[in-house]
Amino acid sequence: MTKQEKIKNFDANGIGQLNDGMFGLPFTIDECNTVLIPVPWEVTVSYGGGTADGPQAILDASYQVDLYDPFVKNAWHLGIAMDEISDEVRSKSDKNRQSAERYINDLANGGDENDTELKKVATQIKQECEWLNKWVKERCLHFLNQQKTVGLVGGDHSTPLGMMQALAEKFGEFAVLQIDAHADLRIAYEGFEYSHASIMYNALKLKEVQKLVQVGIRDYCEEELNIIENSKGRVKTFFDRDIKYAQYNGDSWDRIVNRIVNELPNQIYLSFDIDGLDPKLCPNTGTPVAGGFETEQVLFLLEKIVRSGRKIIAFDLNEVSPGVGNDWDANVAARLLYRICNLVAFSQGKQA
Repeated sequence: MTKQEKIKNFDANGIGQLNDGMFGLPFTIDECNTVLIPVPWEVTVSYGGGTADGPQAILDASYQVDLYDPFVKNAWHLGIAMDEISDEVRSKSDKNRQSAERYINDLANGGDENDTELKKVATQIKQECEWLNKWVKERCLHFLNQQKTVGLVGGDHSTPLGMMQALAEKFGEFAVLQIDAHADLRIAYEGFEYSHASIMYNALKLKEVQKLVQVGIRDYCEEELNIIENSKGRVKTFFDRDIKYAQYNGDSWDRIVNRIVNELPNQIYLSFDIDGLDPKLCPNTGTPVAGGFETEQVLFLLEKIVRSGRKIIAFDLNEVSPGVGNDWDANVAARLLYRICNLVAFSQGKQA
């Protein structure tokens, strides 16, 4: 059956079929415009765990998502698929997470990073993280070279570095739009160069990342603030406190969003840490922080970006950690993910 025949025969108002693909869509991965790359990895997580379970939980929750999109007409016709969840990535994550936890506990109990045994652990984890970056880069390029719209589903926030490396190779210069509670500008946090808390510091090492625009940041250290203030405009941060104080004084989210959009060049990579939302929407995420956004605030921002004619070249959604016996976090993430997929494809000129 051709894709057009599948569209004609598919009941978009019905119940998602578990035997079909993500969101209950009937398409093969080759037939889908958007491909999601799951990365079940959480080696350097420093607080709560569980994000390695995020991709599977989001996939499971996706069958409950209704397919009508108020912004993109017949969005589901384009097709969204999730690549196979890699057993190798998950196995390496579990193994190295155990080593990282012992390392972090030793440091917390007065251990010295220069200790011979601790240095061996740090070196091993660095090598495994470099392996992951290479794996992610190659997987992203595999689908980008097929003209697919590509998104990454983590895992912790260290996972998309390889994707940004692939985008630098494929697209040249672009800006990173980061929605997050944390600045993620730590330098080799807890001795780990590729820490989830260092993802944006590492992104700025790529010359193709011309600008980093951060939105919703509300948990950061003085060292990170110094990096922002000394970046000569390469890093522009819209702190959660400043956003809310502006609104308390009569400013509107619409005007604030206009200022955010004006900071962005034409090509944008969206990096979305779920803890950028109010933690009532993602209570099980690794490092929840009071404050943050409602889902429609974020979607309003993304719709404004799309309306401006700017192009979102790829995206990630990460730090989703399902609760025990509770799929609320994955439920929220799956619905956000669907809308983001549609907006990103639309920004690239792909319409049903």
